[in-house]
Amino acid sequence: MNGDGPVTLDLDLDLDLDLDLELDLQIACDAADLPTPTDFERWAAASLAGRRRRAALTIRLVDTGESAALNGTYRGREGPTNVLSFPFDLPPELELGLDPQDSIADLLGDLVICADVVQCEAREQCKTAQAHWAHMVVHGVLHLLDYDHLTESDAEEMETLESGILGALGFPSPYEDQTAHDGQRPI
Repeated sequence: MNGDGPVTLDLDLDLDLDLDLELDLQIACDAADLPTPTDFERWAAASLAGRRRRAALTIRLVDTGESAALNGTYRGREGPTNVLSFPFDLPPELELGLDPQDSIADLLGDLVICADVVQCEAREQCKTAQAHWAHMVVHGVLHLLDYDHLTESDAEEMETLESGILGALGFPSPYEDQTAHDGQRPI
């Protein structure tokens, strides 16, 4: 977001939270009560803490129509979804000889978050909208860092990371009360 220097968070984490984060926040929906740009930056920075020193990513907030179209095109699933992650993949022919200091090496990818789905899920899961927004950003950034939940052990690892990051941000674990939601993991 700022691109002007390191983002430092005052959180009680055992991780180094100094990093240079470039966040492109795109608001392509008319949803009310969206988190602030600073919120998105804090959540992304906390997700990257101890994992990256520099990073660039895009978070695009969309309506149900755009989410459904992307979900259908890239996942073959009908309807909108909460968060989609599109990791940046450098073509192999460009990877050879890439200087780690080049800014292209810092590109993580894009997150597409459907505001209506996030707000609806927050109500259904009896959590604050802010907590669910934070969870979607943390979850999506972890996907950009190659974490997934395809196996039970991978899911446990990812959920533990999410819960720790969200706890450091002052939010409860989204997995504590499994009866409060349908048991489905974000994608």
